[in-house]
Amino acid sequence: MKKVLAAVLAGGALLTAGTPALAQASAQAGAQTTAKTTLGPYGYGKVRLGMSEKQAKATGQIVLKMPGEEGSCSGWDLKAHPSGKNAVGLYISKKKGVALIGAPKGVKTPEGIGIGSTMKQIKKAYPNVKTPKDGFPYVSVPGNPKAYYALLVSKGKIYELNLLLNSQDCVN
Repeated sequence: MKKVLAAVLAGGALLTAGTPALAQASAQAGAQTTAKTTLGPYGYGKVRLGMSEKQAKATGQIVLKMPGEEGSCSGWDLKAHPSGKNAVGLYISKKKGVALIGAPKGVKTPEGIGIGSTMKQIKKAYPNVKTPKDGFPYVSVPGNPKAYYALLVSKGKIYELNLLLNSQDCVN
């Protein structure tokens, strides 16, 4: 499932229930990041993987961008990091809660990996990184066995970084 996800995210294919693909959210994200905010192991800022839509909205850190259709996921942005037209910064599943959070520009994982990191840096930070033959690298999140990072790489550098629930049902 993980290798298919990366291929779908990178290829701009449609997601379940007709929702548009997650575009390169971080490329157009705002630059208002704080040095202490990281992506992972459980979320970003006050937004945590698995939170219900109601809980995530109560943080005051997200804004609805794309309502979910019957049984599908809704697309949201982090208020401080708008993702631009035809993109979202996170997905919330009706069943699983916050299922995917995209890294805003300048934000890194606790291990120091972010947009622009090289494969050499990724392998040093995550020795167990897996790269499927027909997909992009992914790795289990240290400290959170229920999540993984999808590392979309081109020309040896990350251009999109996502934190996802292992059991997410928003992208395929």
